[in-house]
Amino acid sequence: MAAEQFTIRQVQAVSTSPSEHASEPRAVTPRELQAVIAQQRLGEPFVSYRDAEGALALHPLEGVGELIVGREPPAGILVSWDSQVSRAHCVLARVGAEWTVEDDGLSRNGTYLNGARITARARLRGGDLIRIGRSALTFNDPRSAVVDGTEIAIDVVSITDLTPTQRHVLVALCRPLLSGSSTPATNPDIGGEVFLGVDAVKVHLRALFRKFDLEDLAQNEKRGRLAETAIRLGLVTERDL
Repeated sequence: MAAEQFTIRQVQAVSTSPSEHASEPRAVTPRELQAVIAQQRLGEPFVSYRDAEGALALHPLEGVGELIVGREPPAGILVSWDSQVSRAHCVLARVGAEWTVEDDGLSRNGTYLNGARITARARLRGGDLIRIGRSALTFNDPRSAVVDGTEIAIDVVSITDLTPTQRHVLVALCRPLLSGSSTPATNPDIGGEVFLGVDAVKVHLRALFRKFDLEDLAQNEKRGRLAETAIRLGLVTERDL
């Protein structure tokens, strides 16, 4: 099972492809969550991402030394529906017991790790978000405390768990990232978009940090992780811009 790729519907990683066939985000069902947990219990890293139809692909990395991600074969992970992804966009490689992502000029539009463009080989940790073109892939490592703990709690948050105002604040926070920036929106920018004062924005962000179980992160990490997680879960997509 660990050596095979399989797909399930609507769980965690998100493709931001504008395909008209892409499914709208919805609540995570217990069965879907169990499928992800079952993959994690195998104990080996895997990559998760959504295709143009909204199906979630779980690609185990057991027994793999190097994996090309791109739009055309011989890429091991094909993102054929995204025209902004290069034929051979980036490479995932095992280095000892760790995994890395490398672009090194392979792609035309760049590879972003947790919102920052990489220019050399970068080490991957559980929960890291790799963005290529309009699409996103999540590196999952069951050996990581992040995946074993916080990630499971985060992944059950859905649109139905958010108030309308929290949803508007999330969209405003994520807007720069979906437009190509490496940093989320500032509180004044969010307030200007959703017609709230800065203090009110802070109140809603604190509530979102609690909801996404991000309160224990350093203050300068919370906003970026909240935005990247919202995009990864499909709570905010390019259709919201």
